[in-house]
Amino acid sequence: MPRKAKEPEEDLNALGEFIRSQRELANLSLRRLAELAEISNPYLSQIERGMYKPSGQVLKAVADALQVSAETMYSRAGLWDETSAATSNTVEDAIRLDKDLTKSQKTALLEVYRGFVGNQR
Repeated sequence: MPRKAKEPEEDLNALGEFIRSQRELANLSLRRLAELAEISNPYLSQIERGMYKPSGQVLKAVADALQVSAETMYSRAGLWDETSAATSNTVEDAIRLDKDLTKSQKTALLEVYRGFVGNQR
């Protein structure tokens, strides 16, 4: 049976939830993420609440600030084919997106991985 297409509001809410969960996983405040992405705090808040669909440029800035691949962020925003994004995910993306891991498990795995590759924050 074909999958029912999501409504635009559902896409925006899902994108906002994804950004919020990645921000929390990175232990960043809304204000700090906005600073890192060089966007306004209120605008980021509205994105996280699903009120606005950000441009590709804003998504890239948020992805860079969160250390998530741009392809993953574009995929979540419906701007990138998920099958293409799945082939280009990083190890960190795989950890972040794993639904079987708890937030604390993801944090621990990210710290261990970054310790091995020398990519500490």
